[in-house]
Amino acid sequence: MDRRRLLAATVASATAATGCLGVGNPDPGRLDLTVRNDGDAAVDVEVVVRGDDGTTYESATDRVDPGVARAFEATVGGSGRHEVTVTGADWEGRLAWDAGVCALYDGTVAVDAGTVAVAGECVDPR
Repeated sequence: MDRRRLLAATVASATAATGCLGVGNPDPGRLDLTVRNDGDAAVDVEVVVRGDDGTTYESATDRVDPGVARAFEATVGGSGRHEVTVTGADWEGRLAWDAGVCALYDGTVAVDAGTVAVAGECVDPR
C-alpha cells in the first residue's frame, strides 16, 4: 500500500473513532431557566449555574415582582453534570442535568410564600 494512502486511512479512522467515542470538544450545552414569583410580594433571587468541575457559567441576581416570571439563559460545557441553584432570602431551589446527554435543558423554579417548586426536562437530547 502507498505510504500516503496508509497515512490518510489511519487519520480518517482515528477521526471517525474520535467522533463515535465522543472524544474531543462536544458542542456546548444550554440552560433555559424560568424563575416565577407566584407570591404576593417581590422576591430577590440569585441564580448560579455551575459545572461539576467547579466552573461557574452564570451568576445573576434580579428582583422578581409578584405574578411575574424572569428568564435566564446560560451556555455550559458540552459534557458533565451541571447544576443551577436559585436562592432567595430564606429559600432555595436546585436543578441538575448531564450536558453530555442533554444539549438543551429547560427548568422552572416557582416561588410562593415559603413554597418552592422546581421542574425540569431535557428538550434536546444528544
